[in-house]
Amino acid sequence: MRSVEKNPHRVTAQALPKIPRSVWALGLVSMCMDISSEMIHALLPLYMVTVLGTSVVAVGVIEGIAEATASITKVFSGALSDRLGKRKLLTVLGYGLGALTKPVFPLASGLDWLIGARFVDRIGKGIRGAPRDALVADVTPAELRGAAFGLRQALDTVGAFLGPLLAIGLMWLTASHFQTVFWVAVIPAFLAVYILVAFVHEPQAPHSTQPVRMPLAWGERVRLGPVYWRLTGLAMAFTLARFSEAFLLLRAQDMGLAPLWAPAVLVLMALAYSLSAYPAGVLSDRAGRRGVLMIGLALLVTADLLLALMPGWAGLVLGVVAWGLHLGFTQGIFAALIADSAPVNLRGTAFGLFNLLTGVALLVASVVAGLLWDGVGFQATFLVGAGFAGATLVGVGTLR
Repeated sequence: MRSVEKNPHRVTAQALPKIPRSVWALGLVSMCMDISSEMIHALLPLYMVTVLGTSVVAVGVIEGIAEATASITKVFSGALSDRLGKRKLLTVLGYGLGALTKPVFPLASGLDWLIGARFVDRIGKGIRGAPRDALVADVTPAELRGAAFGLRQALDTVGAFLGPLLAIGLMWLTASHFQTVFWVAVIPAFLAVYILVAFVHEPQAPHSTQPVRMPLAWGERVRLGPVYWRLTGLAMAFTLARFSEAFLLLRAQDMGLAPLWAPAVLVLMALAYSLSAYPAGVLSDRAGRRGVLMIGLALLVTADLLLALMPGWAGLVLGVVAWGLHLGFTQGIFAALIADSAPVNLRGTAFGLFNLLTGVALLVASVVAGLLWDGVGFQATFLVGAGFAGATLVGVGTLR
C-alpha cells in the first residue's frame, strides 16, 4: 500500500519541476531590467529616424555595434567569473551599470549622447550576461536545466512585453513625449538591482572543481570540446538570420503604423516569446534539445517568409508572432546546450565566447540587413534571413 501511495507523489514532482528560488529571482531581475530597457528601445529607433533624422543603415550599424559591444564584454566577464569562482559580484556590477545609464536617455541632447548611453548600457549587459547564465546553470540540477533557462527567458520576455506596453500608454498620456517615457524607465532598472542583491544566493563551488587561472588560454578553450565548438558555429549561422528586432519596427512603420502604436509590434513579439519559452525548455528536458531547436529554426524561416511575401497587416501580425515563437524555441535551448556541453569551472568562459561569436554575427547581420533594406527593399532583408535560417536548420539536423 505504501508504494502505491508514494508513486502519485513522485509523478507529480516530475510533472511540476521545482525550479530553484535563485533562478526565480534572476528571472524577476531580468524582467524588471527588460521593462526598463524595452520602454526605451521600443522607441529609440523611431526617435533616431523621425526626430533626429538618422538613416536606416545608421540604425542598423548602431544596433549591431551596440550588441557586439555587449558580446565582446561577455567573454571577459565570463572568464573572470571562472577565475574568481564567483558569479554574483559581476552580475550585480553589470546590472548596476545598466541602471546607472538609464537617466542619460531622457537627458541626452543629441545623437552622440544616445549612442554613448546605448553602448555603456550594452557594456553593462555584457558584464552580467555570461556570469548570470553560468549562475543559473550552477544552481540548477542538470535534469531541470532546460526548464530553468526557459523560465528565466520567459520572465525576461514578460518584461519585453510590459515595457513596450507601458511605452504605448505613456506616449498616449504624454502626447508622444519621448523624454517622459525614458524617465519612467529609470524606476524598474533600480528595482532590478535591489532584487538581485537581496534575493539571489550563489552556491558554494564543489570541492572537486577549482577556479581556472587562465580561462581564455588555448588549452582551456580546447577543453571546451568539439561539441561546444560545433554548436557555437551553428549558433553563429543562426544569428546571421536573426538580425535586430528594430527591423520589425521599421517594417511596421513602412506600412503606415503611427509612432504611438509602433511598440505594439514588440509587445506582440514578446508575448509569443514569453508564452513559449518555458514550455519549450521543459520539452527539451523531456524529449531532447535538438528537436526543439529545429522547431525554432523552422519558425524563423516561416516568420521571414511571412514578413517578406504575405501582404497587408495579416502578414505583419503572423510574421511577428512567428518571430516571437522562434525566440522561445531557441534562446533558452541554446543556453541549456552550452551549459550541458561545458565543464563546470569553464561555464562562464563558455557562455562568454558563445556570446562574443554570436554577437559578431549579429553585427554583420544588422549591417547587411540595413544595406539590403535601403538598397533593394525590405523583402530582400527577410528572404536572405530565411536562407540563413534554413541552412542552420539543416546543420542542426546533423548535430549529435
